[in-house]
Amino acid sequence: MGKKVIAMILAGGAGTRLDILSNHRAKPAVPFAGKYRIIDFVLSNCINSNIYTVGILTQYLPRSLSDHIGVGKPWDLDRSYGGVTLLPPYQRTNGKWYVGTANAVYQNLNYVADYSPKYVLILAGDHVYKMDYRDMIKRHEETDADITIAVKKVDRKIAHHFGILSVDKDKNILEFEEKPENPKSELASMGVYIFKFEVLKELLLNNCGPNGKSDFGKDIIPENIDEYKIKAFEFKGYWRDVGTLDQYWKTNLELISEKPPIDIYEEHFMIRTKSEERPPVKFIGDGRTKNSLISNGCVIKGYVENSVISPGVIIEKGAIVKNSIILNDTIVGKNAYVDRGIIDKKVYIGENSQIGVGENMTPNKEIPDKLYSGLNVIGKFARIPANMVIERNCRIMSKVEEIDFTGIDKLKSGETIHRSEENGFFDLFL
Repeated sequence: MGKKVIAMILAGGAGTRLDILSNHRAKPAVPFAGKYRIIDFVLSNCINSNIYTVGILTQYLPRSLSDHIGVGKPWDLDRSYGGVTLLPPYQRTNGKWYVGTANAVYQNLNYVADYSPKYVLILAGDHVYKMDYRDMIKRHEETDADITIAVKKVDRKIAHHFGILSVDKDKNILEFEEKPENPKSELASMGVYIFKFEVLKELLLNNCGPNGKSDFGKDIIPENIDEYKIKAFEFKGYWRDVGTLDQYWKTNLELISEKPPIDIYEEHFMIRTKSEERPPVKFIGDGRTKNSLISNGCVIKGYVENSVISPGVIIEKGAIVKNSIILNDTIVGKNAYVDRGIIDKKVYIGENSQIGVGENMTPNKEIPDKLYSGLNVIGKFARIPANMVIERNCRIMSKVEEIDFTGIDKLKSGETIHRSEENGFFDLFL
């Protein structure tokens, strides 16, 4: 694509539906599939589409994301011209935080204009998919569209979670509703937009800033459908919005099948990441695994089944891990049992503890709309005491210590354990 296209990746959202997982990092920085971060997919899509000028709009808890991306070397984006640029909000006359997708791009129009692109590709940084954007750009050029929006058919039952579009037989977009209660179609916006640069500039200058509009899906596009030629590009491949705990868990575990719906081993369309230098995986004694992704640096002395294990995890002798996602440097103690768990980084699970047991499916009392399917979620640096029993739909907040379980030997389904000292000094470094 050369200098014709510049990509702007929206990566500043809080991702509150992921609860504990996004309490201390931006959603695009959440680990995924063992060794990756969610944003790796869209970054890799750009490189595999020969797009080498990429702006990443950050805002919410950007440190983890910034550390991961660095100068962009893993994605071949450490370039003297173009490359990757992190674009946080900054103080200016009447400067404000980003308050929506369109507002974020509006505040960085000077960055876009510096490259004088013909087209601007705007992308969500928190979706899992593989897409060659050149196909979409080609269609955009062939139809001489002002704006092209990538769409994907979704189940009507979940369509209300997305921006939903109605189109005619020629793929002209007739209507765009953001998260409608009663969706009129099953065509969901993927959060992938191509704009002619002059059209984008005109729309943002006329609608954002003092004019008060802030979001592409909520107001900018719906209110300008009749004024511009807006086309839909239907994507037939795999695409997931991993914005909920359930979807995050399911999407990770989809990758362990013999023929997963998205191929992360495909050589000609690689998913790149910043890899940690770790030693090889080691299986010791009776250590074994079945149908799982095991990352570098892990030591397996127990049994792992149907799970995704990130770098540096230790599964001690006699421990059993099933149907779970365990992030970096967590230790599962001797004879512990974990089922349907999402366990963040550097957690310690004590000996003989049991996590994910019983048939009681009471939703979590604090977040019943987010945690209800039997998963347990454990935050960063938490320590689970030995012999502890945790049923279903429980949350263990980050930095919880054994003392926070005083008087508890079984945590009933739907309960949450908080730190005894909230908002302390260590919260700054989680």
